[in-house]
Amino acid sequence: MTADARGHSREGTRPDGVRLVHTAHLDHASRQAARSLLDVVFEGDMTDEDWEHALGGWHALAWENAELIGHASLVQRRLLHGGRALRAGYVEGVGVRPDRQGRGHGSAMMAALEGVLRGAYEVGALGATDDGARFYAGRGWRRWQGRTLALTPDGLVRTPEEDGCVYVFPLSAPLDPSGELVCDWRDGDVW
Repeated sequence: MTADARGHSREGTRPDGVRLVHTAHLDHASRQAARSLLDVVFEGDMTDEDWEHALGGWHALAWENAELIGHASLVQRRLLHGGRALRAGYVEGVGVRPDRQGRGHGSAMMAALEGVLRGAYEVGALGATDDGARFYAGRGWRRWQGRTLALTPDGLVRTPEEDGCVYVFPLSAPLDPSGELVCDWRDGDVW
């Protein structure tokens, strides 16, 4: 085991330079750097709830020397589809510092998370911005064609504003992309 420029363990660093670390092992400085980075990337639209959604799973971190330039995370959620509750890996908080975009950092972070997806989940899912949709589609993520809903404390609620924005990464679960897809409840944006 070696240490990186910040003195952190590099045991989870991949050959592409992306460091995979679980939230439980994400040191305070790296956690703050990730949140600050996402505030810049999303131009102030990253809420406390959005950040909370990115915690509790795996983080793919792209470092350039001692500076964090990219973050993406994968958390477990339950999705309902075709009468089944699916163990889903849900991608959150994907961003690369604007002056470092277009250099493969986003692809490297997603490759790391997709490796975790393949080994642990029945399906991958994410909510894509208009800017990110082409990036995800180019990686094999498929836009969900059917209706989206959320299982809320008040029962099933349609989320029509999310229709066309949800992407799935098919793995072992049988999927009908024209059917309904239901996400579990959480505060803030449910997708």
